[in-house]
Amino acid sequence: MSPLVAGRVSPVRHVPSRIDRPEYVGQPAPLPYRGSSVRDADTIARMRVAGRIAAQALDAVEAAIAPGVTTDELDRVGHDFLVAHDAYPSTLGYRGYPKSLCSSVNEVICHGIPDDRPLEDGDIVNIDITAYVDGVHGDTNKTYLVGDVDEESRLLVERTREATHRAIRAVKPGRQINVIGRVIEAYAARFGYGVVRDFTGHGVGPAFHDGLIVPHYDEPSADTIIEVGMTFTIEPMLTLGSIEWDLWDDGWTATTQDHSRTAQFEHTLLVTPDGAEILTLP
Repeated sequence: MSPLVAGRVSPVRHVPSRIDRPEYVGQPAPLPYRGSSVRDADTIARMRVAGRIAAQALDAVEAAIAPGVTTDELDRVGHDFLVAHDAYPSTLGYRGYPKSLCSSVNEVICHGIPDDRPLEDGDIVNIDITAYVDGVHGDTNKTYLVGDVDEESRLLVERTREATHRAIRAVKPGRQINVIGRVIEAYAARFGYGVVRDFTGHGVGPAFHDGLIVPHYDEPSADTIIEVGMTFTIEPMLTLGSIEWDLWDDGWTATTQDHSRTAQFEHTLLVTPDGAEILTLP
């Protein structure tokens, strides 16, 4: 298939004034997060709500995915769902990002901006959506098949989902956070997939990105000890080819340099005494 090209981006969508905004909206960057990586019971309760709404919004978008539908239309569906549930779309206005979700098609690794390009039969598309509700964020994404997708791409998507869940099962209090990347990289290597290094999982809660880095490859220096009450994302990006990437002129869209396809899945997790609870389930 031909390399993806940028389409037209529609105007910024309206969020009613009744809905609370994150502090970074209208600012060039978010304030540094100074709080703990371990959340209290009240924060966790609010994150369960935000995570559930984000997951439901993702399901609403999934129902609209089909050949001929534009990613801008998917953005409208996700935006309208969040607003109807009194949630703010966390990406909208984050460091100037202009849309309410990220739509990353085929060779786009992450942060694709929804536009007027219609999805084509055989595409794969990642939808990344985050809900800000009652002062906290819930962040999730999935990669979807559009119409009749070739076997190589289908397996990439299926195995990226499996890598994500293997990594989630590896989360245990007392382990170093690099166990996550070790599990993902070992599984991806079985199929010769690339594991993107420059985009990672992150701490999430009162801040969209709170400074905690969760590599998806084996990084010995990522030696933070996992503690009960931590909340963070796991969101590996696996490729059929190169992990080197180019950035479009929009300052957001990252594509594989060789235009090989890439898939990603993401959940927001809460560390429990026994492992991890997935907060981004409908």
